[in-house]
Amino acid sequence: MCAARLRSTDNALQPRRESEREEMHSNHNNAYHDKDETVTVEAEGRPEDMVGLERDRRSIVLLTFLYVLQGVPLGIAASIPYLLQTRKISYRDQAVFSFVHWPFSLKLFWAPIVDSVYVFRFGRRKSWLIPTQYLIGLFMVLLSTNIHEMMGENGEQSISVSSLTAVFFALNFLAATQDIAVDGWALTMLSKRNVGWVSTCNTVGQTAGYFLGNVVFLALESTDFCNKYLRTESQSTGVVTLSSFLYIWGIIFFVSTTLVMILKHESNAMLQRDHDNQSVVSAYYQLWKIVQLPSVLSLIFILLTIKIGFAAADAVTGLKLIEEGVPREHLAMVAVPMVPIDIVLAIVITKYMSSERPLDVLLKAMPFRLVLGLGFAVFVWWAPMTKVSDGTYPLYFYAVLLLSSALHQAAVYSMYVPVMAFFAKVSDPVIGGTYMTLLNTISNLGGNWPSTVALWLVDGLTWKGCRDGHGVCSSISDCSEEPKTACTLLDGYYVESVTCFAIGVIWLKLRGRKLRELQELGPERWICRQ
Repeated sequence: MCAARLRSTDNALQPRRESEREEMHSNHNNAYHDKDETVTVEAEGRPEDMVGLERDRRSIVLLTFLYVLQGVPLGIAASIPYLLQTRKISYRDQAVFSFVHWPFSLKLFWAPIVDSVYVFRFGRRKSWLIPTQYLIGLFMVLLSTNIHEMMGENGEQSISVSSLTAVFFALNFLAATQDIAVDGWALTMLSKRNVGWVSTCNTVGQTAGYFLGNVVFLALESTDFCNKYLRTESQSTGVVTLSSFLYIWGIIFFVSTTLVMILKHESNAMLQRDHDNQSVVSAYYQLWKIVQLPSVLSLIFILLTIKIGFAAADAVTGLKLIEEGVPREHLAMVAVPMVPIDIVLAIVITKYMSSERPLDVLLKAMPFRLVLGLGFAVFVWWAPMTKVSDGTYPLYFYAVLLLSSALHQAAVYSMYVPVMAFFAKVSDPVIGGTYMTLLNTISNLGGNWPSTVALWLVDGLTWKGCRDGHGVCSSISDCSEEPKTACTLLDGYYVESVTCFAIGVIWLKLRGRKLRELQELGPERWICRQ
């Protein structure tokens, strides 16, 4: 079998836009593959037969809180495109900023280092967790003093998209590193009988953190929302600003990290057990041996291309709705009822999905999701027609938006859950976690790069023209003469929506059969041998 085992690196990776959403749910698969390797010892030095849920309760609370901290930077980063869109930046700038979501999809490349290099006396996980969280807090505090200038809110300079991208990429890089440390610690902090709670801590914590950093922030930052629902007298700003929100969470990171450093200790027995068995080289060697398997190479190509058909719908639709005047905080609030829907969908799909042929569900759901992409384009086209005279949108518009979002979630989960089940089925059990982590990373990249490309191409595919004094938009290039004004003949979003649909249909015809063939391969075709 492949090299020596990498003991906990594989716990680290997980895959929001869609890839971020997957990040919040994939870790528990890695946890179950690794638990036979890492948690067969006593949890934090306590005899297993004396450890029940009650004894692990504090550890469960701590893990959940650490995942909450991890979700907050992700939520804040995901809210920035909404803020930028109201400032009329180009879609190419949005594409540049979309790179901030990539660290969680790339952390496989430095996870073995985080797992293998540490200060023994300080603790294997705390060696990375503590300095990383202090750095996140420091980033947030320093960023709070400069964010107004970067966002162009002082009126003296334009928005610095490159600076915003660099800063939030670094912030998410730190959050991804914190995630690696927390995932590894989670499987040794809890007793063997309670290790299943890792999935719950991860899902609940990251969801709550993302909700705080995204939905709660956008609501409290909105002047209209705060004046309408939270105040008796109108004011010119929201309850919080981006600057104050970052500063508050920076302080929370400082205080909570200090408390964890002082009050929570790692087991010396666990550290001694693994101290002489860590090898960065062996970890990377494992990964290299896995990707050389012909079946894995075929699967990698499929994972990198399967989401091209959904790129326009997933990456551009929300920004187009904001461009049409839908309040960003209202779009964010749609995520609230989606949380219980997500949970129910995951349970239902898992219950009725065949464990031997999980990808059958994916292949049935993919055409439905492709049609939904066209449906979102129609919805964006229809949105301005529903706007009332005061510029707001009626209740039935949000009802249709909510229904569309629920259908989209059903399609997303009908593809996501089978993929995770297939990963669990084919992963070599000897190195299952590392295997799962690699496949999850490739899957996330397969969602990130089409979204970035879709954002980059919107402006280039848009056909501009001039509107004359009679309101007629024509393809005249020079709009400098009065009373001509610039207008859009054909929005690049609609071009992308149709193109993505066509690519998706072609992909399904050409690669759907290969996906079925991979599903039929025996376990020996997925085993990594020297």
